[in-house]
Amino acid sequence: MLENLESNYDCANAGDDLHQLKQELESIRNHQTTDQTTQEAINRLENQISFILNKCDINH
Repeated sequence: MLENLESNYDCANAGDDLHQLKQELESIRNHQTTDQTTQEAINRLENQISFILNKCDINH
């Protein structure tokens, strides 16, 4: 997970960051655990991915 996404996020990093975030999300989902900590991690990753897609105007 990226530590800090802010409005001044540099979209030049979007390709690498999205790839990393999507890999982390897939890894967590493959463990098929549903505890609250895991769900919070999934939510945060999904939010970070959405933020980058929206901020950098990337069609998904």
